[in-house]
Amino acid sequence: MVIYKKKINSLFYIFLTIHLFLWTAIPSLTNKNLPLDTIEALAWGSNLDWGFNKHPPMSAFIVEIFYQIFGSQDWAYYLLSQIFVIISFFVVFKLSEEFFENKIFHLISILLLEGIYFFNFITPEFNVNVCLMPFWALTVLYLWKGFKDNKILDWLLVGLFAGFGFLSKYLFIYLGIAMDLFLVYMFFKKKAHYKSIISLVPFLIVLLPHLIWLTENDYITITYGLHRTGGGEQNLVDHIVHPLIFLGKQIGILTPFFLMLLLLISKLKTKLNFKDDKLLFLLAINILPIALVFLTSMIMGVKIRTMWMTPFYLFIGTLLIYIFQKQINLKKIKNFYIAFIFLFLISPIIYAYISISQTDKRTDYHGKEIAEKVQKKWDSGFNEPINVVLGNEWNAGNLSYHLKSRPAWEGELDKSKLDSYNMFICIDNICVGNK
Repeated sequence: MVIYKKKINSLFYIFLTIHLFLWTAIPSLTNKNLPLDTIEALAWGSNLDWGFNKHPPMSAFIVEIFYQIFGSQDWAYYLLSQIFVIISFFVVFKLSEEFFENKIFHLISILLLEGIYFFNFITPEFNVNVCLMPFWALTVLYLWKGFKDNKILDWLLVGLFAGFGFLSKYLFIYLGIAMDLFLVYMFFKKKAHYKSIISLVPFLIVLLPHLIWLTENDYITITYGLHRTGGGEQNLVDHIVHPLIFLGKQIGILTPFFLMLLLLISKLKTKLNFKDDKLLFLLAINILPIALVFLTSMIMGVKIRTMWMTPFYLFIGTLLIYIFQKQINLKKIKNFYIAFIFLFLISPIIYAYISISQTDKRTDYHGKEIAEKVQKKWDSGFNEPINVVLGNEWNAGNLSYHLKSRPAWEGELDKSKLDSYNMFICIDNICVGNK
């Protein structure tokens, strides 16, 4: 066992490497086109701003950096998504080191996450949820370090990563509220220091350009978010049904995770010590955000889309291992490893099967071929390059991505905008032109 413990770090890095390779290679080989959300982010990235009609700007900033490096190579964006996933895993591993003396618990906290499809099956699609994951994880890590060591640098990093998280997706606010409740409680217990307030400085600096953009654009992203929940269309039943549906989905999503955990635990009975700061911290950053989402659904009667919960479960393995660490029977770990390997391999196999067998998905779209036809038609009439495109994010976004001139996406088709173009052609509610 002593020799095995020395290999835990090596096993962890092997796991990260295989995860990175598998989930980059499988979609790269089986998909013909990038997924919807990735194309949308690329469309926004072609014409960068401090916000867009659906989301804040971070995901667009990130994919545009990759586009400038790799261009229209699909594998690069699958790689990008997995980089964000394994960074998140690495951060969870580092936080687990703060909570467990036994290194094998660090590893188990990560391997359990393979039982949640948020961290494997849906990760090839780089979107705001995947973009949020490492910033969510880093904020939690430095919140703990700040609380434990009270160093100014740690508190500054809390604010910085929280700002990046908020610029990724507004749902970060649920973690932010949970963090604030934890700190307020610790202030009340005289276990937290006012030095934590300094985290607001980088947070507000990072957010300021986006907040200005929001006011100048009639808070369009907030309006979009409310629309996605069905806000304003509720009846009394919705305040009961939608929260119950939300809970049911969470139970379903976490079932493989809990089955893996049960393979390790000798008995479920445990005693919680609510005077334990580590336990209170883990409860705050795991349970409070989910509880707040549930309350949002119950009070407002709104739908909670399943994918929105992607980052919420990053530390759920750490929490439950911490709670049941005395009940974990390491003699049963072989069965746990078998279950882990099964889930680890079956998920990409299912993904590949669906990708190959189903031919009517977004990832079967012939984006490159359509771009070639548009380019050929343009070249037959004009010598200038295409540098702008109008239309919906999917069709126009694909043209922006696949055309060699990388035209800037300028939003939905608006004929008044065409007056500013030197030349243009329109095909099926999409217009490309030179400005």
